[in-house]
Amino acid sequence: MPASDRSDVFRVPGFVGYWASYTVSGFGTYITTVALQVLVLADLGGDAVDVGLLNGARWLPYLVLGLVVGALVDRRRRKPLLIGADLGRAALLLGIPLLLIVGWLSIPAVLALVVGIGLLSLIGDAASQSLVPRIVPRSALVAAHARTDQSDALAETAGPLVAGSLVTALGAPVAVIVDAASYLLSAVAIWRVRVEEPVSSGGDRRRLGSEIAEGLRWVYRHRMLRPMALGSHGWFFFNSILVTVFTPFVLVGLRLTPFQLGVALAGAGAAALVGSSLSLRVGLRWGAGRAVILSNVVMLVGWSVIALAPPTASPWVVVAVLAVGQGLYGLGLGLSNANEMGYRQAVTPDGLQARTNTTMRSANRAMIVVGAPLGGVLATSLGFRPALWIAIVGMFVVTALLALSPFRSALHQADAIPGDP
Repeated sequence: MPASDRSDVFRVPGFVGYWASYTVSGFGTYITTVALQVLVLADLGGDAVDVGLLNGARWLPYLVLGLVVGALVDRRRRKPLLIGADLGRAALLLGIPLLLIVGWLSIPAVLALVVGIGLLSLIGDAASQSLVPRIVPRSALVAAHARTDQSDALAETAGPLVAGSLVTALGAPVAVIVDAASYLLSAVAIWRVRVEEPVSSGGDRRRLGSEIAEGLRWVYRHRMLRPMALGSHGWFFFNSILVTVFTPFVLVGLRLTPFQLGVALAGAGAAALVGSSLSLRVGLRWGAGRAVILSNVVMLVGWSVIALAPPTASPWVVVAVLAVGQGLYGLGLGLSNANEMGYRQAVTPDGLQARTNTTMRSANRAMIVVGAPLGGVLATSLGFRPALWIAIVGMFVVTALLALSPFRSALHQADAIPGDP
């Protein structure tokens, strides 16, 4: 694909269907993210520690099974796995309102369902991310991820607002039904995608360990992927603390309503749309490494604004400050993801795509499993603002180390796959 056409990935056969699947499920996920946290805090009498456990539970399967799933997905066709994961997640999400109806809904029950959803998300994410390079030419991967990031931004803008309205009007368990429906629609959309996938014999079970080790070596011996991976792990750890503390900080510490929380969160989505729209241009001009480092700096400023939100101002002034902070955070996310994902997939051979994806994502999600509950503990023991500042300082250190690493000079490749780590 010529450079001038890289942004027009909708002309690539199959990408529209993949984009539709990604977009509709992503919209529902943002609704559930807000709804479940409100459910734990408001309906089930939980606290910041419970929110941390909730945020960590979804990613626990990545910690336990991530490397194994990555190796197994590389042996299979990815489209059927993605469809099955979508259908399974829809079924588990419907369990939340069903448990409410029979009077069995509790925090442990919610956590158990979220762990199940996390396992299916592990399979679905591995299949989804590994399917993209089979649909889109490597030279257009950054543009493809920029398009999906734009979808994320729109979902992040509208999702919290819709979630806040649904939770206020109908209750959090009912709002989760929207996400279940989104996964059903996602399964239909991806089912309609036509993509050629090699048929695998399934591999030798005895070689599973060596295949996992091959994925680990590829990531952590690669001159550019190694610092990018380590920087990503550190970022996820401290970001999970910030995200966990944010919701109880807003609802309990600042005494705002779920709708006002949704308005504040929408700031991230609106700005993420701008960031994702600029990500291809920034990445090609400055390089993948500098684009990611710049993104981290912007996010640091955003979280600092949030930590400085005035507690005594009128509620909507506080919401405005939080929305500005979330906006800077979203802008950084929008600039970063397409460049990081596009670079990683472009330098990785097809046979290693799922293992590379789950190797990095498993470690990243392990950081959430540890960081999210820690955020709840810090908020409960030290207070919301001290917990935020501890994580902000940690993220600054991670960004500084990444800026000093070889990854700062990483550039996007057109079609070549650097095979020498």
